[in-house]
Amino acid sequence: MAATDQPNIVILFADQLRADALGCYGNRMTDTPACDSLAASGTRYDAAYTPSPVCVPARSAFITGLEPQHGECFDNEMPMSQATTFMDELTAAGYRTHGVGKMHFTPDGASLRGFQTRDTGEEFGTPETDDYLDFVASRGFDHVEHPHGLRDEMYYVPQLSPVPEELHHSHWVADRSIAFLDQHDQNRPFLLWSSFIAPHPPFAPPSPWHRRFEPSAMPDPFIPQGSDGLLTVFNRLQNRYKYRDGGTDRRLEQLRSAYYFASVSYLDSQIARILRALDDAGCRENTVILLSADHGEFLGDYGAYGKRSFLDVAARVPLIINGPGFSEEVRNEPVSLIDVRPTLLELAGVDYEERDGAALVPQPPAQRAVYGQFQDGELGLYAVITHEWKYIWSAFDRAEFLIDRIRDPRETRNLAFNPRRREVVEDMRARARAHFDDLTDTDFAALSANGPLPLGERPSEDLLRALRALERDPEASTLVVRGGPWIPDRPGA
Repeated sequence: MAATDQPNIVILFADQLRADALGCYGNRMTDTPACDSLAASGTRYDAAYTPSPVCVPARSAFITGLEPQHGECFDNEMPMSQATTFMDELTAAGYRTHGVGKMHFTPDGASLRGFQTRDTGEEFGTPETDDYLDFVASRGFDHVEHPHGLRDEMYYVPQLSPVPEELHHSHWVADRSIAFLDQHDQNRPFLLWSSFIAPHPPFAPPSPWHRRFEPSAMPDPFIPQGSDGLLTVFNRLQNRYKYRDGGTDRRLEQLRSAYYFASVSYLDSQIARILRALDDAGCRENTVILLSADHGEFLGDYGAYGKRSFLDVAARVPLIINGPGFSEEVRNEPVSLIDVRPTLLELAGVDYEERDGAALVPQPPAQRAVYGQFQDGELGLYAVITHEWKYIWSAFDRAEFLIDRIRDPRETRNLAFNPRRREVVEDMRARARAHFDDLTDTDFAALSANGPLPLGERPSEDLLRALRALERDPEASTLVVRGGPWIPDRPGA
């Protein structure tokens, strides 16, 4: 065990891993014993959300504790916030800090951002710039043009890894992580961040893992009635450029799911190797292990693919913390990836500047909202999430979404147009205006035509807006006809 009061910290980070892909979050199709074991003896956060449902802004917020609007990073093509990171702060506090795998730092993918050392393994690059690609080439596979799998038109076509298991990126991340643990100085606390590309598409597990699940046993995608009304322009755009807007093939859907879950299960097997190495090094009991992801994946649910949405399939992420200070429990308060920085620094006993996140120790902050943003201005997509409600505003679509997180946990209907929830909508609008600089003066009612449908009147701007709302969302007609009897809520409803 390390001869220090400061705990070691290990971050196990996946890309595009939706929370409900893990057994400990209720999945009965996949096989994730290592992740489940961390949850069984640690704290599982059941309502953990990404601050932005796309890689770079999510990771920028994760390492700095700054929301996208304060870090000024809203999409993948933008540079990350240049604020100090928790890696900077832990290094300054005497930690030995090392990163392995995909970090997606922009604009310089090879930068350290506070790490003392890195084993780089990004999605793109050359053997001269990327440690993983150099490793693959050195093992005689330099002829493989895309060792992570084919993208472009093949992005969502399930495929076998073009390299054998021992050369797969997930295996390499575990190898390099174990090498670091084997060499660490037990008299000095360390931060190890093991960052996997899996299960990010293309779903390309290695042999024999690609046969781990029987495709015909995979459930069909979850497409509730009226679900198209829950999508935004970004979902339609993703379906188009990822070649998924040309119709469906049920067997292909099943095969895609099987390969996604095979990628998740293979990822879990490599996490198990890292956990065994921690045990072998004798430092497990003084190590805080944090498991999470940057965002989720639609995987055909709602008829969509990819991320860029604040529906749970894309925005809810696993967050499990195991180790000193974390008891065996499940927490239901909304938390965010921006809470990781203050949590880690609090555990390490490091003084830090307060930013947007809040420490989850000794207890998560109660009765608060967490916020999310993708893009800004006319393309902005914003979310306000409380224990009971989720409110989403899509500026381009001029559409509001209100989801009852308690009574509709699978997110099947938009209640923003329901007059019984008018007070809730007004409250969530007020929260959005107060929190997001972009939305301070936004007239949501006028822009979204979220109000009574004035039947029998001469054409007016109000009527035209209401009719446009019906075109955008078939559920917009629910209980919005002006003049109907008011039916109060049932007590306790």
